[in-house]
Amino acid sequence: MTPEPLVRDLMSRNVLTCQCDTPIPQVARLMRDHDVSALVVVDSEGMMDGLISRTDLVMLRAHDEYWHGLRAEHVMVKHVICATPDTPLRDAVTLLLARKIHRLIVLEDCDKRSKPLGVLSITDIVRDMAD
Repeated sequence: MTPEPLVRDLMSRNVLTCQCDTPIPQVARLMRDHDVSALVVVDSEGMMDGLISRTDLVMLRAHDEYWHGLRAEHVMVKHVICATPDTPLRDAVTLLLARKIHRLIVLEDCDKRSKPLGVLSITDIVRDMAD
């Protein structure tokens, strides 16, 4: 019998981050240059503070003519949906679908501030299905 797959089995371990004080134009360049759809915002100790997605940037561009002067902390989503490495993949997929989100940030403990360990995205899941 094959063991149930866990988030750790599919998550991307290279988490691209930025600091709270990173200017929005630099956030956009990081996303473009690394071909990612979101950045985890961390504090000076590397602990997760929030998340910024491409959608957040596009909405900002559409509604705020002063976006050049903003920093990551002004735009980030503070209540980030997360999973642990040991979360069953089935539960993670259910959470992604129920919340209508594209990614889960993987933390050691979702109830405490911690450093991001990885990201599980719908792209990771589709890639796994194709293998």
